[in-house]
Amino acid sequence: MPDTALPGIRAARPPSRAGRGADLPARPAGAAAGLALLVWLASADPFTLNMLATTFLFAGLATAWNIISGIGGQFSLGHSVFFAVGAYTTANLYLRAGVSPWIGLLTGAALSAAAAALVSWPVFRLRGPFFAIATMALTEVALALANYAQSITGGTRGLSIPFRLGLANMIFRDRLSYALLMGGFAALCLLVALAVTRSRLGYQLKAVRDNEAAAGALGINALRTKLAGMAISAALTGVGGGLFLMSTRVADPATLLSLFDFGVKFALIALIGGLGTVYGPLLGALLVVPLEGWLRAEFGGLAPGANVIVLSAVLILASRFLKRGIVGAWQAGMGRWRQ
Repeated sequence: MPDTALPGIRAARPPSRAGRGADLPARPAGAAAGLALLVWLASADPFTLNMLATTFLFAGLATAWNIISGIGGQFSLGHSVFFAVGAYTTANLYLRAGVSPWIGLLTGAALSAAAAALVSWPVFRLRGPFFAIATMALTEVALALANYAQSITGGTRGLSIPFRLGLANMIFRDRLSYALLMGGFAALCLLVALAVTRSRLGYQLKAVRDNEAAAGALGINALRTKLAGMAISAALTGVGGGLFLMSTRVADPATLLSLFDFGVKFALIALIGGLGTVYGPLLGALLVVPLEGWLRAEFGGLAPGANVIVLSAVLILASRFLKRGIVGAWQAGMGRWRQ
């Protein structure tokens, strides 16, 4: 049949057999085995386990962000809002009603998806930098509301989770359990991202990303497609917020709604790893999070903000010489090697 795709948009076709593994040579099972191997190698060192737990958490969060912002092309800086919704939902259900955090994670995911659909419906009518600015403004509005909603958020003092050991309470004495928990979250996000990429929704998101007008001419409802992608992304982010809460047992608006720590960092990790790819955010987290921790330990005491300056320089160099991220550089290298 002739190619009926309109000019300016690539037809959404399943990848060929030769290109299915182009994202990375690793398959999902291989990626999960790699995460498990890292945990096993670090099982005797609590500090390294804590670093791995943080890395896996941000790998999952960046992967969730990548679903709508990388695959769908909607560059969001407001995902910290959904992160906070998941955290506060889990905290309030646990503190007020005694509901297990495992159930709180599911409730937080549902509320995060609902909040994403509610706030994104008008925001998605903006495009390009205007959409990014609107989501950044959404974070500031949410921060102001959270500081005043003391009955829900505890205000500026925040909420504290009592230390009650047990699997049902998702509170553990050892860091190995948290590393395994966060590794499971990262694996879940990878599987969801892979499923979305290979689904009809994934091809529609890519079509809308490449040319929204042409996608509409082909019969794709752009608004509904973006809302579906945002809901999935927000639900996973809400789960990550609940996990973060139970691992730190402290929730305050300044932390959960931090524009840099949970808004911009998702984007940076995905950009370094490879925007729009399945495994790019994972690789970006494995590079950025340990590097940030090492820089803070080595340069944090030299001068205020020295570690941030060095990290920013590294990110600038990476964005200059790795414009398509680690995965993009890998794909380009493999393409030249095959030729």
